[in-house]
Order: sequence, then structure tokens, then C-alpha cells
Amino acid sequence: MNWEQLLSLKRQGDTSKRLRIEQDDTRLGFEVDYDRIIFSAAFRSLQDKTQVIPLSKTDFVHTRLTHSLEVSVVGRSLGRLVGKKIIEKYPHLKEVHGFHMNDFGAIVAAASLAHDIGNPPFGHSGEKAIGEYFSIGKGKQYKDQLSKKQWQDLIDFEGNANGFSVLTASRPGIEGGLRISYATLGAFMKYPKESLPKKPTKNISDKKYGFFQTDKKFFEEAAKDMGLIPNKSGDDIGFERHPLAYLVEAADDICYTIIDFEDGINLGLVSEDFALEYLIKLVKDSIDTSKYKTLTTKEDRISYLRALAIGSLINDAVKVFIDNEEAILNGKFPFALMDKSKYKAQMDDIISISVNNIYQSRGVIEKEIVGYQIIQTLLDKFITAYDNKYNGNASNYDALILKLLPEKHHHEKSDLYERLLHICHFVSLLTDGNALELFETIKGKKKD
Repeated sequence: MNWEQLLSLKRQGDTSKRLRIEQDDTRLGFEVDYDRIIFSAAFRSLQDKTQVIPLSKTDFVHTRLTHSLEVSVVGRSLGRLVGKKIIEKYPHLKEVHGFHMNDFGAIVAAASLAHDIGNPPFGHSGEKAIGEYFSIGKGKQYKDQLSKKQWQDLIDFEGNANGFSVLTASRPGIEGGLRISYATLGAFMKYPKESLPKKPTKNISDKKYGFFQTDKKFFEEAAKDMGLIPNKSGDDIGFERHPLAYLVEAADDICYTIIDFEDGINLGLVSEDFALEYLIKLVKDSIDTSKYKTLTTKEDRISYLRALAIGSLINDAVKVFIDNEEAILNGKFPFALMDKSKYKAQMDDIISISVNNIYQSRGVIEKEIVGYQIIQTLLDKFITAYDNKYNGNASNYDALILKLLPEKHHHEKSDLYERLLHICHFVSLLTDGNALELFETIKGKKKD
């Protein structure tokens, strides 16, 4: 892979290249990506989607929206720091093509902003609830009517693939979705493969999948335009990662490790003394002990340590990337950056505490159980009504259910797989609150 191709400004539907040297720096294409994402309805819905604590009423607990904004800030720093090193190493990128270090920051920030845009309500249990509706629930009846890869898309419903669809899928009058640059789409794509074969290697890029069968044609087009390296054979589609996807992943890893931990401390699920013991290992080289001693509240002390910890992890991630840049360009780096961090052991310890004290706390489990019931009920009612309408045997109840679908989801789909995926897509874009409200309406429990 080479950086000139990887930094492609081309957008879906373009018939020719967009040259960086011809760009207006006051309205750079990569920055347009960020703007289009932040103004999208799908991004707005993240304000009421679970990060850790579902349906939380506590104002300092992070939602998917605040998490995504924070990941984009960390991603921008990672991108700029790496970009500075890359431009120094390959001066022709600036001298001939007009690229700047900030371009790397803009790409990674935009991809980081969008990294959770396809996640369903109620956190990762939302993905599992959709998948299990098909694998062990009422949706199992459709298995024999679908191809193996179509079926795998549904039973392993994946927020990353759904996000790619949100960013790129066309609908009447809206060709190419948000029309994001190929470079940003490449950085967004942590798992550049289809749902089968499942986990064919230990390569980090094979851990999950990154696009549905409906989006395969355009994904291949963008991947080939950027010069991504194919790594599958026969009819299977898969590529080595775009190098900047490693930075998006690192930004997410850094934020959820440190900031979810901070949420747990502020909620009282992790004691401050216990937290200090673990965070101090990340900040011992940068902490100003005299300043720390002047902070009088737990929130301020933890906030200070969190900022220092994130700074330490950013600098280390940049070092790992630059040390392995040639291997990454050659598709020979099958790890996450933070797996090779000198702080890996400390991060693993913090994540272990978060799993035990936060993610598996009774309050989270209770809300995830509610989320399962809500999502599977909505899928069943809307899929049944949508399919019955297509087959010409919709009941009056089905017609009423379909009137609850937003106007933009009123599309005729002749293909069963597309109909099923269409309803999954609709449910996935609901906020936690919207999903709960729809569920209560359908169950006749809604209160005025």
C-alpha cells in the first residue's frame, strides 16, 4: 500500500480522482466528512444510546454521543502526530501532492466520530439481541431462504457493518449515503471482510466483519481504489486494513479503557483508592504531585489522572505505529496497536476491573435484559408486518404497525434478505428511548 492512494479524496459516484493539491484548505474534503457525519440523523441519535449504563439518568455517565466525540478528539491527536512523522519520512506527499499532517488528523477524527454510528440501542447486547432473533428466535424460519453469507450477516449482526451501510447506502434521491471520502471510509473499516469465513485467522482485521452483502460491491470498489491488499481467495472478499484504521481502533481502545473506568469511579462502582492504584501506573512519568494534592474533589482528581493517562497512551500508540509503519503498509501487522503497547498489562488490568465492577453490575444486567425484550419484540412485529405486506396478506394490525415506520423507511423491497436487513437497520437506528417508547406503544403500555 502507498500513502498517496490511501489518502484518497474520491467519493462514491466520482468518475475521476480529487487531487489534494487542488483542494480549498478552508473547506478540505476530509473536514467535510466530519461535518456530514456530525449533522447526520444517525449521529444525532447517539445522544440517547448506551455506552456503558443503559437508560442512565445520571448526567456524568457517557452516552455513545459523548464517547464518539471523545474518541474523535483522541483520534485527531493520533492522526496529527502520526501525520507529522509520515510527512517527514515521505516529503513528496507534501511537496508533490500537497498533503499536510493535519489531513491525517482530519481523516482519523472523522472516522472515529462515526465508529459507533451503526450500533443498535442498549449497547453491545443490542447486537446480540438482533442476532439471536434470527439464530434462536422467531427469525430462524427465514434461514433456508437465504444464502450462507446473508444468513451470517443476520445471526452475527454487526454494528461496524451497519455503520458502513449508514455512511454509504443509497436511498431514493440520496445516492451514496453521506458520500464520505474513501480515505475516511478506509480508516472507519476496522474489519474489511464479509461475514464468512468467520474468524478465519488470528489477524485483528478478521476478528469481526465490516460490510453486509448489500454493500459488498461498493466496498470492493473503494478498497481497490485505495490499494488495500486482498487477503482472501475464491469467492470470499477481504482485505488488509487501511493503516489509519489502526489509529481509529487505538482511539476507541484508549477512550473506553480509561473513560468507562472513570464512569465507574464516578458512579461509585469502583473505589477511588482502587482506581488511583491502577491509573498511577500510566501517569507516574507525567504527574505533577503538587498540583494533584491541590485538587479537593474526587471528580477533579480522577479527571486530572484521566487526562494524563490518555496522553501517555496516545504517545505510546504513535510510537508503536511509526515503529511498525512499513509492516502495516505491507499488510504484515496482524495486531491492534494497543496490544503492542508498553502499557498493555495496565490496560488489561483496568478493563478487567471494568468488566467485573461496571459491565457486569446488576443495574447494567437488568437494563440489558429489558433491551433484549424490546429489540426482539420490535423486530418480530415490524418484520412480520413488512413481509406480510410484500406477500399480499397483511392484516389490519400489520398495516397499523407499518404506519409507525418513519417515512424514510417506507421502501418496497422485493428481496427477502433486503427486507429483513431493512427492518434490522430501522431498529438499529432507534435511540434507547425511542425503542422503549415504541415497545410500550405496541404492548399497549404507553402512558400519556
